Amino acid sequence: MRVLITGGAGFLGRTLAARLLQRGHLSGASGDERIDRITLADVVRAEGLDDPRIEPVAGDIADRALVERVITSETTAIFHLAAVLSGQAEADFDLGMRVNLDGTRTLLEVCRATGHCPRVVFASSVAVYGGTLPEVVLESTPLTPQTSYGTEKAIGELLVADYTRKGFIDGRSLRLPTIVVRPGKPNLAASSFASGIIREPVAGVEAACPVPDSTGVWILSPRRVVEAFVHAHDLPSGAWPTTRVVNLPGITLTVREMIDAMGRVAGQEAVSRVKFVPDARIQGIVKTWPVRFRTERALAMGFRADGDFDSIVRDHMESEEGAKREAREKA
Repeated sequence: MRVLITGGAGFLGRTLAARLLQRGHLSGASGDERIDRITLADVVRAEGLDDPRIEPVAGDIADRALVERVITSETTAIFHLAAVLSGQAEADFDLGMRVNLDGTRTLLEVCRATGHCPRVVFASSVAVYGGTLPEVVLESTPLTPQTSYGTEKAIGELLVADYTRKGFIDGRSLRLPTIVVRPGKPNLAASSFASGIIREPVAGVEAACPVPDSTGVWILSPRRVVEAFVHAHDLPSGAWPTTRVVNLPGITLTVREMIDAMGRVAGQEAVSRVKFVPDARIQGIVKTWPVRFRTERALAMGFRADGDFDSIVRDHMESEEGAKREAREKA
């Protein structure tokens, strides 16, 4: 089996690739199939995975020639994570449309032309919702995105569903909560602050929080979202009988509750490093996002939420320490 991960140089792409390498197999037409090759396609070359099964490819996901190179008849599993994130997509309309919409359409068209109906897991977002919403969002709640990013993701979901209906792909779309804690440097997502107010303080660095501490966030950990990608792929087609999209389960927390949890795990000195610096642009985007969901269907399908935020902070700190230890051993 050959696997393609778009956005493969990003944190989630590399984390998913590492999990697949460790696992060694995915569900396929003939049952569990061994993974022979994982292609990581991104605008930059993916690094940090030293395994002969990894093939990094750099290029533009909206470039059909590149997509035809990375999708062949042997590419039966595709995880489409490539995206211009929310803040950047709002600031640069043309770039967001090119990557998030044209890139998705190009990928689906190449799958169609190849004619082998691969399983495609599409990373969507709860940003497809917005405007006036009920207190608790259901899967039946109308999609009313209030950002270009949310609009592009909503269109992507519809395309995945229609290409599946036509038999071109076997698609599954996952609406992701805000993923916390992302390691590395801050990115251009409007939700980047949610990781930054944990990641930087526990590393001894001050962090600016652009939203009030009463701001609610719907959260899922990196560990759980990678589990969700793999689980969504391995579910049989019959597990998606009426709709090809699901809201992933998460937990709702205010910024204050997140900071308090960090204090319990990492100490009050870490809490003191969070500084509130209002940013009207970020607040304007974040306030359109829903924070409470009913996800009974996802739970019944086997997707899982995190138990509590303390565990998420603890997992992040242990992961960072493990990465430092590994770097020392390689030095």
